[in-house]
Amino acid sequence: MLFVWIALWAVAIIVWLSEPRSPVNRRLGLLAFSGGAGACAATLANVVIPTLEDGGTLAHALYNVQALSSLFCYYGVPYAFLLFALAYRPVVLSYMLAKLVPVVLLVPIAGFVLLTPPYNEVKPVTFEAIVWWAIPHFAIGAWAVLSKKTQHYARSSSHWIICLAVLPPTLFAMLMSYVLPSLGMRQMWRFNTWFVGMGIAVFVIGLFTYGFLGVRVLIDRRRLDSTLRAVTSGTAILHHAIKNDVGKMRLFGEKMKAYAESTDQRELLEDVNAVMNASRHIQEMISRVHRRTEDLIIRPVETELGDLIRSVIKSCEPKLESIRVSIEVPAGWRCNVDAAQVGEAIHNVIANAIEAMNGAGTLQVSLRASKRELTVEVRDSGGGMDKTQARKALEPFYTTKRGQDTNFGLGLPYAYYVMRKHGGDLLVRSRVGEGTSVMFTFPKRSIAAMHAVVDPVDFGRSANV
Repeated sequence: MLFVWIALWAVAIIVWLSEPRSPVNRRLGLLAFSGGAGACAATLANVVIPTLEDGGTLAHALYNVQALSSLFCYYGVPYAFLLFALAYRPVVLSYMLAKLVPVVLLVPIAGFVLLTPPYNEVKPVTFEAIVWWAIPHFAIGAWAVLSKKTQHYARSSSHWIICLAVLPPTLFAMLMSYVLPSLGMRQMWRFNTWFVGMGIAVFVIGLFTYGFLGVRVLIDRRRLDSTLRAVTSGTAILHHAIKNDVGKMRLFGEKMKAYAESTDQRELLEDVNAVMNASRHIQEMISRVHRRTEDLIIRPVETELGDLIRSVIKSCEPKLESIRVSIEVPAGWRCNVDAAQVGEAIHNVIANAIEAMNGAGTLQVSLRASKRELTVEVRDSGGGMDKTQARKALEPFYTTKRGQDTNFGLGLPYAYYVMRKHGGDLLVRSRVGEGTSVMFTFPKRSIAAMHAVVDPVDFGRSANV
């Protein structure tokens, strides 16, 4: 039980720290903490307290901690699981009602604590009564989690990782800690260790593969942010140094050119012009890199996001050739964004998609709204990338386009940087032979998104180009 105690509280801390403002993470952390409290009570009762002097002050204090931990587990696990499920599969409620639900669900717990016999080691709670309260919590919560629909295949893997990590341990605990004890079969909670261990294993595996409630996303995001800061600083220094040296080359080159012209030395003049052209090319190259990596200054203005997306697509029409374009962009979403930067970021992704399809295929551009986010998705039917390439796609200077000296591998990192400046994120999902999907995720709160009433003909507009 000591392992279960430490592992569950470690999971709670990781989930809480990954996204402290997320209701889903906060409530899942509470569920793990509640389960860990039960393991804490078992460790104190079976390992720690028996080694102490009977009746001593420390033993008495630890017994009180054990009692509180046990009660916190028995009442906290069903309560936290239902709250987690309601947050994971959100129900549209008013602000006041959403705040009242957790408080209302505490009322039965208070009733059980006040009206049933107090804690004792043989029968910590009145199982015959509490089972009628706990089972509906577990049943409703399991139904809510399983019935959640993911909007995109890229997020379905994370959904099933969450289901496998959370549901089996929780439902097995329902059977061993509530149902069987209510039938007179005590101490069955000891078998929870196996399913909790399996759940923790799934959590760890999911954490380092598909991600778990944003934890892997947070790790990748911090790594990319650190890389971009280093690249920004490095290219700024490099740009300054090269610009100064190229300036000297051009100054002395102009003198040499004037001398060659005055003395009618044709061969020397050609050599000088070659050096001047090379210095100009170096200056242009480093300037383009610097412009893509310098720190962005966002100037948000109210923008109709649908109009912005359609204007970007229209600017790409000359490159489409035989590519079929499907646009599902509803009108009416007004947001505070830097239209120039966001437009350039979307343009970069669409340009990449067009290049990946080599003049033939299907390009899908959509705008979807969920309760908390707006998602712009650009999806192509090109050759796609393997897992290694997709994982590196956001790294500066990484590119799969060989033999193109004008491509620095900065299009996607720039788009990612723009999204981070807007409080959002950029997700890349790709499979070899199935194309690539890039999702721009804007939190509605960060960009003050508001949906205006529009003409029914424009709303939900879908077009084929």
